[in-house]
Amino acid sequence: MQTDLLDRVRKLLAKAEDEGCTPEEAEALTAKAAELMARYGIDRALLGAARPETDRPADRKFGFDRPWADVKAHLLAAVATALRCQCVQTQTAQGTRLHVFGYASDLERAEILYTSLLVQMARALAREPVPAAGNSAKAWRRSWMLGYCSAVVARIRAAEEAAVASATPGAEAAPAGGQSAALVLADRSLTVRLQVTASYPRLKKKRVTYSGGGYGAGYREGQKADIGGAKLRSRPTGVLGH
Repeated sequence: MQTDLLDRVRKLLAKAEDEGCTPEEAEALTAKAAELMARYGIDRALLGAARPETDRPADRKFGFDRPWADVKAHLLAAVATALRCQCVQTQTAQGTRLHVFGYASDLERAEILYTSLLVQMARALAREPVPAAGNSAKAWRRSWMLGYCSAVVARIRAAEEAAVASATPGAEAAPAGGQSAALVLADRSLTVRLQVTASYPRLKKKRVTYSGGGYGAGYREGQKADIGGAKLRSRPTGVLGH
């Protein structure tokens, strides 16, 4: 059942990415794909509550190439957090690193979405003319990308919240004791938080700032982004090269 949902997501988004698809059709296809991706997350959580062996806590470490390593890390952290994972960012001799904790199904969703959005963000940024006046081109591009990240993550959060609100345990995935989806997700969040604390007992929060004037333009572009994640596993993650 879960594999069927992801297959439907990929097919919807393949249609949305077709050059012959109108903007209105693409928007409708993308909205449906986001809905299905969120439903997939709920289904896996409910099934995992009844059968823990199907979806266990896990973690993955990610490195980010220059340029824009901090923006790439910010995008992944924001997407992963929206999908109920938790992240710890560190700086090493090799550069920025992100340690992501969560249940296996949510880590999978986060990586798929991140890879898709990174490609989309790079393509959209390449089309944007940098204003001649104001901040430096580098500062403008960075603020544009942070605006883009904020917009797409807000949309992902909205899809996730809608899926939780409408979820009712089905016959195949009803959790033990008949817990609601909200309670199941709360239990999972606590497990992930304990997982992070065990690995990193002392943490500090990091705030992302920017100085360029492109945030608003990036936010508007991010509102159009495809948040379903089709045809992604062969795509490179280091696509922001300018």
